[in-house]
Order: sequence, then C-alpha cells, then structure tokens
Amino acid sequence: MAVRERWHSGTGFVLAAAGSAVGLGNLWGFAYRASQGGGAAFLFLYVVIVLLVCLPVLVAEMVLGRSTGNSPFLAPRNIAGDRWQPMGWLFVLASCGILAFYAVLMGWTGHTLLHSLLVGLPADMNEAEAFFGAVSGGNSVLLGQMISLVLTGFVVAAGIGGGIEKLTRWCMPLLFTLLIVLACWASTLTGAFEGYRTFLLRWDIHQLLNPTTVRNAFTQAFFSIGTGIGCILAYSAYLDRRNRLPKEAVAVAGMDTAVGLLAGMVTFPVVMSFGLKDLVSSSTVGTLFISLPTGLSSLGLSGRVVAVVFFALAYIAAITSSISLLEVPVSSLIDRLGWRRGLAVWTSVGVIFVVGLPAAFDLEVLGMMDAIFGGLLLIFGGFLLSVLLGWVVPRKFDEDLALCGTSIGIRSCLKFMLRWISPPVIAFGLIVSFVDLIHKWT
Repeated sequence: MAVRERWHSGTGFVLAAAGSAVGLGNLWGFAYRASQGGGAAFLFLYVVIVLLVCLPVLVAEMVLGRSTGNSPFLAPRNIAGDRWQPMGWLFVLASCGILAFYAVLMGWTGHTLLHSLLVGLPADMNEAEAFFGAVSGGNSVLLGQMISLVLTGFVVAAGIGGGIEKLTRWCMPLLFTLLIVLACWASTLTGAFEGYRTFLLRWDIHQLLNPTTVRNAFTQAFFSIGTGIGCILAYSAYLDRRNRLPKEAVAVAGMDTAVGLLAGMVTFPVVMSFGLKDLVSSSTVGTLFISLPTGLSSLGLSGRVVAVVFFALAYIAAITSSISLLEVPVSSLIDRLGWRRGLAVWTSVGVIFVVGLPAAFDLEVLGMMDAIFGGLLLIFGGFLLSVLLGWVVPRKFDEDLALCGTSIGIRSCLKFMLRWISPPVIAFGLIVSFVDLIHKWT
C-alpha cells in the first residue's frame, strides 16, 4: 500500500474489533449451544477456553497484524518466511467462506425485521413456518443476501476511518443499549427465573466430557471472539505502537462475552415463557425465525415492538461482523495486487455472493459451511497463530509488546500460555471437533 490508513483512536479500534467479535453467533448460537451442552457446563468450558486459549491467541493475532503492517494474506509470510504463506491463504479462505453463508443469514434477519415492522408477526406456528419458507427460499433469499453484501461493501469501501470506525462508533453503543433494554424486559416475563436456572445455572458434569459439548464450546468461543479468521489481524495492521494490545484484547473479549451473556438473559426467559424449550435445543434456525416470532405475537403490540428491536439488534451485530470479514480479502487484494480499495471491495463482494449461492438454497449446505469454515478452519487458524507467535517468532511477539509498554510479567504470562497451553488445548479441541463432525455426518 502506498499510504496505510490508521485508526483515529484506540477506542475506535476496540469498538471495531468488538464489533467484529459480536455477531449472530452471540445472539443466536449461544442459546442453542448452551441448551445442547447442559447450560452451566457449556458456559464453564466456554469461559475457560476464552481466558486460557482465545485471549492469548487474540493478542498474538493483534501483534502479527501490527508488527508487519500487512494484510492477513501477506503477514505470516513476511514475519516467518515462505513456508507460512499457506496460513495467509487459510485466512482468506476462512473469512470468505464464513461471509458467504453469513450473508444468507443476514438476509433472513433483515427480511424478518422488515416483516415484523411493516406487516406484523405470525399468528401461529403454521403461519410462522410458511413465512420462514418464504424467507429462506426463492428470490427473496437472493435479494436479502445481495443487499447484505452490498451494504457491507459500502462500509468497507469508505475505508477504515470513514467507514468501519464511523459505523462501529455508532452501532456498538446502540447494540449494548438495545440488549440491556431487552434483558430488563425479559426479566419481567413469567418464566424468567426458570429460564436462567434451566439454561445458565443447570450443572451437568457429564457434559464436560461430551464431544459435542466440547466442540460447541470451542466453536462458540473461536467464532464469537473471531480469532483465527484474520479479521483482527486485518484491523491490527492499521494500529500504531501506542496501543496496549493486551489491555485492548481483554476489552474485546470482555465485551464479546458480555454480549453473549446478555443475549442469554434475553433468550432463555423468552424460551421458557413461551414453551420453546424443546425447540431451542433441536433447531437454532427454527427458534430464531419460527418459534420466537410466534411466541412474541401472543403479547400483541408489545411483542411486535420487542421483535422489531430484537431483529434490528441482530442485524446491527451481523453487519459489524460482516465488515471485518470482508476487510480480510479486500486488504489482501490491496496489499498483494496493489488494487484500489473500491475495486477490491466489489470484486470480493461478487465472488463471495457466488460462493454463497449453494448455502442460499440448501440448509444442509449452509450447516456444512458453518461447521467447516466457522468451526474447523477457524480453530485451525487459531492453532497456527499460537504456534507461529509462540514458537516460530516468539521474539517478535515479545518485542512488539515491549514497545507499547507491556510489563514483563504480563508478557511472560502471555508467552507461557501461548506456548504451553494454547497449542495443546486447541489441538485437542480441533481433533474432538473433527471426529464429532465425522461421526455426525456419517
């Protein structure tokens, strides 16, 4: 790049990075995976993985981006040589694969938002299923997918300061405000305490050894935090040396986890109040787009207002994540081929739209893309980051943190976790996830 853009402030970077982490995976996937994984047991595994694995890897990804000043495609090679170039390809592949099916989900969310606002909520389950059939099939799904990618493209085309930072400065405070309002409302529902007890406070120790629960915890943690895809790396390339990365990594992980917990405090009371317990554990899609609107319709006008706020919140969270996913191939094309940002954006949007077409017409394909790109490749990317910064170029990791004033104690702690804890734990999670998926598909 002839001129490297910069974040206007550290706060702008943190909000953008948190926006990258906060998405449908928090609002949608958290309730589904927690209900499958025994509630508190899943939550325990999730928090442990975030603290001991994702946090040091998140710092490592930030260091890789800032120390090289390169896009995700070039950064691994430039810091460790040509043998690490495949890692750059992995980042681009994973981010594009995730955005390809993610745009489909954004389209469903946007369609449901507009329908709730302009038409209303389905009166019963049959009407809701018919509505979801219309949302997830035919020309409407392509239109929703295209509009979501175009909106994402416009933000990224405006650049780091004028587009991404400006959007997240407005969207993230709004997102937290809406979540808190919804959580307060949900606490007044009849089944609120039962929802908290069933999904958040129920402890089943056997779930700690359940391969599906382990896979779900790893997938939720990595997909939610967003490390291993290259998004945080792409954002970090626009940082200067003044930013204290460990502090900002804690802020990002903390905000992301807070959103997940707040979303649970909204979802779980609603699930119990409207009798959706069995449905939420069997179909996450069914719960979000069929059962939830049907349940809220029983509350009349207030339920419709809540539905509009909830799906607006979901779409805001989705677009703050989608812009970070698109920045990975865009910055890579700019860095590698010297393209202008606009050309890189709309070329990437076109390719990703085509790649996402199979997911738009087949729910099974969408689920497979989620498991592969949003699960296995993402976790594998986290493993490679821990090995690269923990073992191959540990001096670069230490020097970059020292230059921004990080104490030797924090640096030593992060290096220890990055070398001796993160790689074996991620490798274990990757193997369990792979075996569990093979068993599930066969």
